[in-house]
Amino acid sequence: MRWLLDRPRLALAVLALLVLGPGPMLLQVNLDNAPEAYFPLDAPAVVLDNELREEFPQDQVLVALFEGEHLFEADFLGRLHALAEALEGKERVERVLGLTSTDHIRATADGFAVEPLVDASALDRFDPAGWRARALGDTFAPGLIVAHDGEATALVVRPHVLEDSLQRLELEQSLRRAIKAHGLSAELTAIAGHVALDVAQLRAMIGDLALLVPGTMGIGLLLLWWLFRRWLVVGLAAATISAVTGSALTLLVVTGKPFTLITAIMPPLLTALTVAMMMHYFNAVLHAAQRGYTGRARVEAALQAVARPTLFMALTTAAGLASLSVSPIRPIEAFGQVSAFGVLVAAACVLGLLPPILARYDRGPWVRQQRGMRRLDGFLRLAAHLAVRRAGWVVAAAVLVFAVAIPQIRHVEVETDLYAFFDEGHEITRATRQVEERLAGVMAMEVVFDGPDWDSLMAPERLQAIHAVQAWLDARPEVDYSLSLPDLVAEMHWAFNEEDPDYRAVPDNEPLVAQYLFIYDGQDLWDVVDRDFTRSRLLLNLNATGAQELNTLMADLRGHLEAEPPADLAWDIAGMGRLFADQERLLIQGQLHSLMVVVALLAVLMLLMWRSVSVAAVSMVPNLTPIVLIFSLMGLLGIWLDMATAMIASVAVGIAVDDTIHILHAYLRRRRAGSPAAWAVARSFRQSGRAVTATTLVLIAQFLLVALSDFQPTQSFGLLTAFGLAAALVYDLLVLPAVLVLLSRFPRLKV
Repeated sequence: MRWLLDRPRLALAVLALLVLGPGPMLLQVNLDNAPEAYFPLDAPAVVLDNELREEFPQDQVLVALFEGEHLFEADFLGRLHALAEALEGKERVERVLGLTSTDHIRATADGFAVEPLVDASALDRFDPAGWRARALGDTFAPGLIVAHDGEATALVVRPHVLEDSLQRLELEQSLRRAIKAHGLSAELTAIAGHVALDVAQLRAMIGDLALLVPGTMGIGLLLLWWLFRRWLVVGLAAATISAVTGSALTLLVVTGKPFTLITAIMPPLLTALTVAMMMHYFNAVLHAAQRGYTGRARVEAALQAVARPTLFMALTTAAGLASLSVSPIRPIEAFGQVSAFGVLVAAACVLGLLPPILARYDRGPWVRQQRGMRRLDGFLRLAAHLAVRRAGWVVAAAVLVFAVAIPQIRHVEVETDLYAFFDEGHEITRATRQVEERLAGVMAMEVVFDGPDWDSLMAPERLQAIHAVQAWLDARPEVDYSLSLPDLVAEMHWAFNEEDPDYRAVPDNEPLVAQYLFIYDGQDLWDVVDRDFTRSRLLLNLNATGAQELNTLMADLRGHLEAEPPADLAWDIAGMGRLFADQERLLIQGQLHSLMVVVALLAVLMLLMWRSVSVAAVSMVPNLTPIVLIFSLMGLLGIWLDMATAMIASVAVGIAVDDTIHILHAYLRRRRAGSPAAWAVARSFRQSGRAVTATTLVLIAQFLLVALSDFQPTQSFGLLTAFGLAAALVYDLLVLPAVLVLLSRFPRLKV
């Protein structure tokens, strides 16, 4: 892009276009952190879940928990009923389950009746003690909408299919407004459920953006000012950062990908990487100025010094990020692709647009402003001394650290638990714990049974087979609550026989079952069976929210069903529980594939750049080491491999290789000019070493800022990436030059 050097106005116009052009597109960013945004569309669990939602209601709900001493008094029940009716009148709400809107089956003189558990039109039928006794005596209400001790009750708001997180936010806010409007705020103690969790994550994402984007930019600009003391540098840096992040977000919008908590890491990451590229270029300008160059000659000298390593730096970083494209987790895939594009845009801006602008408009002195850089020289002299004079000891120490770190990797746990992504003091964590203590677990899972033909689920032997599976599950500690078609049939049989406890079972008479189902006129039945009686759901509320626990339960359930098949019924497992559990397998698969891809890509790029197998092999040492050290630290500290931390290795390696390229490029240039190894190391440190150290320090500072997020995976991402970069810097400044000095004793290797 050297032809742009003669067209500074064109370069300035292009930069302005990149800064201002994305503005309208940014208004169309789709903020969506819903669970559906994470899973591959063709995953078996997703395909089954989509199929089920065409026949059955959502299992993602909002739970509003109310506690107090007057829950069964007519005044409270009347307001609760009015609230439920108001919510059911809203466009996005499919049904509200509560004391006044849930079916209750009771005996009558001529059979049985299905009526509301609490009849809002006849609240004087019982006194508060009577309504309480009726609710607690119901087979299905305790654990679902009323606490077993009667001290709490809940409204379960079941929405229609929601398209994104903003619709979930709107629903939660609508619920809170309706509760306030009906005078129930004093009794409200918690709002939980999957919808509330998604809203909490959305708020965390917005909070992160408000902190991290200006924060990382501010750190970068301050460091550039401290190092170069040039307002033109600061202004161009701010414009370039805006151009890069805006272009990446525009690509996200154009490709129709949602902006999630994963892709929210992209703006601060690109900011940090763009600052690092600019720091190398501005340092080269400073170095050219010290040698007496001015104007266009100074810009061209700087370009000649850093263009090739910066280009390969961009390619290797983009390769590391692009390796995430093989992940089956869609936000990770989007993060890798869009971030890789952003890195290439940053390189184009730094190498193509900034030089002509500086050549035309830079009139100030650079030589005198060196205090910032000189403060790094003491540290670099010490590193060079150790690497050259104690090369053997340095390499031995590095090997020892490596040997100690590797065994820790086996302690890394692959786990996904969205309810553990916030600390114990967070509102959503507190609300979830409260609902689980009062009612049942918030994780939903379904066992789906398919009969061979129409009305086949009316057969007693099939219902009894489903009931046997339910009994096995009810004995599991993970299961807090279950509901099935056999439950409802048994309840109708019990009521039809004057509520005799001996009849609370599925009758061994298919015509009688068919008759019960024909005369049933409530709503709850259709939550567990379709209208053709060919497909039924066994609904579960679990207290297990981690992928490992869910996978254990599902593995045991599959083993049980294979050993004791439920009659002639086909079966499968569905619901949010399965989706989250399957995510663990997808994470492992994506992590392994991305690591293989990034190592292969880096090896090829290193070989292309250095055109030497031995040099390419040496260059991989300080770049693969951070992977080992990051995973060993995760194992040591008990940090999970989850959606965010699964990206760390590819990101850290992609960034760490940048420093290696700059140092190795400067070293080899001097070696090929005839300098001894020790002299080449010392001179490379004086020019490239200062920029490498400064850029890594600003990157570490920016990722430590990311670690201030309230969302724990983002915290871990920031902390571990900062650690990986620090480790890479140590290896680049100590181990890499030590290895080079040792290998210089073997001329045949040409290193």
